[in-house]
Amino acid sequence: MPLPALLREVLALAVPPACAACRAPLLAAADPLCGVCRRDLPWLRGPRCERCALLAHAGGRCPAAGAAWGRAWAPLAHAGPARALTGALKFRGALPLADLMAAAMIAGAPPGLLAEATVVPVPAHPAHRRARGFDHAELLARAVAARADRPLRRSLTRAGPARSQLGASRDERLARGRVELRLTGPAPPAVLLVDDVHTTGATLRACADALTSEGTLRLDVLTYTRTLRGSRMG
Repeated sequence: MPLPALLREVLALAVPPACAACRAPLLAAADPLCGVCRRDLPWLRGPRCERCALLAHAGGRCPAAGAAWGRAWAPLAHAGPARALTGALKFRGALPLADLMAAAMIAGAPPGLLAEATVVPVPAHPAHRRARGFDHAELLARAVAARADRPLRRSLTRAGPARSQLGASRDERLARGRVELRLTGPAPPAVLLVDDVHTTGATLRACADALTSEGTLRLDVLTYTRTLRGSRMG
């Protein structure tokens, strides 16, 4: 038995593996989710708006109207085990989850979403990257690019003060200039912008505007989850 596998077996005996979402003990470490959490993943099914990825619009208006991207897509709602997985990757450093999440992101993606596109991650602020030791969106983007056999480019970097979107109101998130970005090189002609969660779309808009203003002609958005606030579920 290879040494890494042997070490994993010994570690599993000393510290039984736990579900990445609910932290319940697992019988084996092969699957990061327990049966209950895997069953309860909130898959988004049925027709959705191509531009905002919502099932329906509250008030009949698409919240992505005027956004610089053509399509947005996410496989799961930002709730339950899916929300827990994004938190585990971002805040607990459960880095192997990036590949699991990427598999779901591209498995049912609309036809042509990844065709001819360069995968570009939404960048974390350098201060957040240093504090965590990694950039969660870049890990997702790398896994998406590898699975889809597409090139990856870190085309954007954050500038200005480090502001967290977590806990900010919608108006605060959408305030002009809140997210400051710089290009690190020429903008790719076709971009698939990757992040973990699509909430108000404020950060995605800032990234899309930065890229399209510098020459990107086609830009689509891919995230693991989509918040359903602002949608009408009826």
